[in-house]
Amino acid sequence: MTSPLTAVSASPERWTPRLWGTLLVLCAAMFLDALDVSMVGVALPSIGSELDLSTSTLQWVVSGYILGYGGLLLLGGRAADLLGRRRVFLIALAVFALASLLGGFVDSGPLLIASRFIKGLSAAFTAPAGLSIITTTFAEGPVRNRALTIYTTCAATGFSMGLVLSGLLTEASWRLTMLLPAPIALLALVAGIKLIPRSAREKNKGGYDVPGAVTGTAAMLLLVFTVVEAPEAGWASARTLLSFLVAAVLLAVFVRIELRTASPLIRLGVLRSGPQLRAQLGAMTFFGGYVSFQFLATQYFQSLLGWSALETALAFLPAGALVALSSTKVGSVIDRFGTPRVIVAGFVLLVASYVLFLRISLTPAYAAVVLPSMILLGFACALVFPSLNIQATNGVDDDEQGMVSGLLNTSIQVGGAIFLAVVTAVVTASSHDGDASPQAVLDSFRPGLIVVTAIAVAGLLITLTGLRSSRTRKSVVVAKSVPQEAEAQGSAHRGPVDQEPTERETVAARD
Repeated sequence: MTSPLTAVSASPERWTPRLWGTLLVLCAAMFLDALDVSMVGVALPSIGSELDLSTSTLQWVVSGYILGYGGLLLLGGRAADLLGRRRVFLIALAVFALASLLGGFVDSGPLLIASRFIKGLSAAFTAPAGLSIITTTFAEGPVRNRALTIYTTCAATGFSMGLVLSGLLTEASWRLTMLLPAPIALLALVAGIKLIPRSAREKNKGGYDVPGAVTGTAAMLLLVFTVVEAPEAGWASARTLLSFLVAAVLLAVFVRIELRTASPLIRLGVLRSGPQLRAQLGAMTFFGGYVSFQFLATQYFQSLLGWSALETALAFLPAGALVALSSTKVGSVIDRFGTPRVIVAGFVLLVASYVLFLRISLTPAYAAVVLPSMILLGFACALVFPSLNIQATNGVDDDEQGMVSGLLNTSIQVGGAIFLAVVTAVVTASSHDGDASPQAVLDSFRPGLIVVTAIAVAGLLITLTGLRSSRTRKSVVVAKSVPQEAEAQGSAHRGPVDQEPTERETVAARD
């Protein structure tokens, strides 16, 4: 299940300089993806003022990136498997660098939004390609766990650092927030060309799944677009309901195509694995709740407490610092206790963090409420995020690592978009018309924080089922999905689920 380079990484204590260099390049790309998501938020007021953008147009500076990222991850993951992970990663990284330069020099809103969409699109290819390069380069087990822990730590660090850097850079010019990723991406590109090992492309005898790519990408783009626009257009409006209906039809068509084609974009049989399904649902609830919490906490700090952008960023810093400092320790914790237990422990801390934050008031209580909430949040992120990545990629063949990585990142982005829209809608519905007093605003935030806590509880309940299954170390057999035409022709694949498959993946229940 591993590439030829895996043999070099047999010992977790002794990695070659090339392995470290490869990991550093991949971490740099993930750091930039996360940095770009968080950094633009603080700069929005300055962008709107200089480019004379309305609030609805300004929203798309953020939403354009989300649309490109979340809508094309499935395609990006499978493209890495079929076209070569190294090639896809490097081309997408080059596009990301160029789009960053474009965003820093544009003088109109539409061009800025277009550059953001292109950056999101390129990230939709670098993220799954980078993750699959790690999982096919580092041997499954302690070696891969250590690599994935460092990798996911860079993502969390980038997200946290983006808040701080945006506060500093925006003081000089918002354009610096757009330009900063460009030189880092270019350096990573040059290093990647020299260091990233070449990978063999999957032998694709069934041809390319063009219908699946078209319907799947269209469905995800429309779903993300509808969720992003729903708060403004109205959840019950004809436009929103029709968009959801069309997205559901496209998803149904996509599923049918994937079940029938010989070379699917997403092999749906992979979701028959309990650990895999729990990882995907856990990723949705974890990131969806976190993004919603960050949104509400930022509004609380700035709108009600009157904190500056930099002060707000520093309030989140303890969580990011804890994730970074724990990067070298979490891998060994996962090796000892297994991903199910570590994920459950992380979700318990996450719920505790959100419950504690419900005690906020109009009087700043940093030491009693904010700081302990952020500490709990930091430990939760340090435990959950790498564990979900490890659980999702363990036991998966090399030729499907890109697919699974794209699926996991899609779960993260779609979960973030959907749950943030839901929480925003709850806060809006709880607002008192005409009453903009601080107490009224705070009262409208509380239902949203309760929903955030409920999302974390849902994630905890989902992941708790993994503890029960891990008590018996049975293997989960995931049958390859079978085209109906192949069944009729007596293919080696067998269709009914209750028959013994000729091709299987064995995933240890512990993971």
